[in-house]
Amino acid sequence: MSAQTLTLVHDHRSQSGPTVATALICDSFLLRSALENILRDTPFAISETASVTGPRRVYHCAANTALMIIEASQNTGRVLEVIKQVKGLSPETQIVALADQFNLSFVQTAYEAGVTGFCLTTGGPEVLIKALELVMLGESVLPFEVVRSIIDRTPLDQPLQGSTAGSKLSDLKECKLSAREAQILICLTEGAPNKIIARKFDITEATIKVHVKAILRKIGVANRTQAAMWASERLPRQGGPSSNV
Repeated sequence: MSAQTLTLVHDHRSQSGPTVATALICDSFLLRSALENILRDTPFAISETASVTGPRRVYHCAANTALMIIEASQNTGRVLEVIKQVKGLSPETQIVALADQFNLSFVQTAYEAGVTGFCLTTGGPEVLIKALELVMLGESVLPFEVVRSIIDRTPLDQPLQGSTAGSKLSDLKECKLSAREAQILICLTEGAPNKIIARKFDITEATIKVHVKAILRKIGVANRTQAAMWASERLPRQGGPSSNV
């Protein structure tokens, strides 16, 4: 477990807004300590801590917890059990999985179980905090490394199940996306957040949100992570993968 890659920071500005009751489900003492330091003086107030392998504490953590961060580098079977238990007890709780790396099989299964954020321990503290903010705003977060593996068609573990090759292009045509929606869908496959997409096309973030909602409705998926996976199986390859933004 590379907990040391999460650099400790102490310069976050104090937050005056409402706090987010946050539970840490983590077996690694070093990682837990790092997270406690990173989240200090942010809106994410740690209300509970527990171990992935400590089932009785999970029920306590689920109550009145708005956000749960769970270590997912090891014991992934048990991690999925905990996620399902927490969502069963508290469907409104947002869950973020944290690991050294993710494979597509786990991402798909964890998402279906209720995880909406996937963050790497190799990222910086500010990246983690921004990801947590996006999750609490109802967005889904997926590391670009995973998105890139989809685009490159070289899965980290095994391919996601999808439509047959013969139906992919017809799927795109039947969705009747506008030119702008198609452009934004490509950006979603690159892992770009709304702010970056808005800057690229010189339009407001509010307009991007409207387009994203329309895209999700037209292609029949629940969130931008599913949209990225859906599009990567259908959009034609155009040279090498785009760089992360």
